[in-house]
Amino acid sequence: MDTIEDGGISTQRAAGVARLSCALSDGRTRLRRLYQDGAAKIRMPAVPSDPLEAVLINTAGGMTGGDRLAWHVDVGAAASASITTQACEKIYRAASDRAEVRVKLSVGENGRIAWLPQETIVFDRAAFARTLDVELAVGAEALVLEAAVFGRLAMGERATQGNFHDRWRVRQDGNLIHAEDFRIGPDIAATLDRPAIAGGAIAMATLLLVSPRAEALLDPVLGIVGDQGSASAWSVKKSGKLLARLYAGDGYRLRQRLVPLVELLNGRAGLPKLWSL
Repeated sequence: MDTIEDGGISTQRAAGVARLSCALSDGRTRLRRLYQDGAAKIRMPAVPSDPLEAVLINTAGGMTGGDRLAWHVDVGAAASASITTQACEKIYRAASDRAEVRVKLSVGENGRIAWLPQETIVFDRAAFARTLDVELAVGAEALVLEAAVFGRLAMGERATQGNFHDRWRVRQDGNLIHAEDFRIGPDIAATLDRPAIAGGAIAMATLLLVSPRAEALLDPVLGIVGDQGSASAWSVKKSGKLLARLYAGDGYRLRQRLVPLVELLNGRAGLPKLWSL
């Protein structure tokens, strides 16, 4: 934990960096290197699996202003990894500054990564920024998901004020194939209430698949997404790209559609074991 002096009062800020690299060996994806520092931890099931499964843990139990976490995952050529989180990450009210998460994913030739964290729950007056940088080699595939819930209606909570920023950059063979910046705030509730934006929905998700299979999966994806969201698919050089966006009135109803969607797009790896309705 970092200590910051603020007006004569000593406050603690959580910080952590974790790096995982894996490679194909004897026909199976195996851990090659694991580094952990501070509040960022990575755990793997006791029983080996292929793809390799890893669980990210923030031992601070949530994030608030000034907290910093970084996750780096490197998947070797022809290797495969599935990454999720132990629980939903909670972003609490920030007295000053903002919480930040930096994610860097790299995948070697013909490798595959599934980045499937559980939802980020944003509390009222939170301030949060996340960057996601993905580098894919030729023939590599990626399934990338980020979901956010602005408040917990079951607990009588809603994020009315705050700032949230998600920045994605995905490259394949050095070429930028996907870029987006999602920002909302400071009037989060008022923005989400607009009919042209979310019509009062507080839960949303973006899911990106980079794979030659992408265009063939569009119709079943649209069937799962339904009328609260949409999806599109394109050819991208020698691969393909499918992008789906979903929204719902609460986190439970969002996950009801995310579960079959992830099961469909994640192939034989299916749903992360820690996910549940």
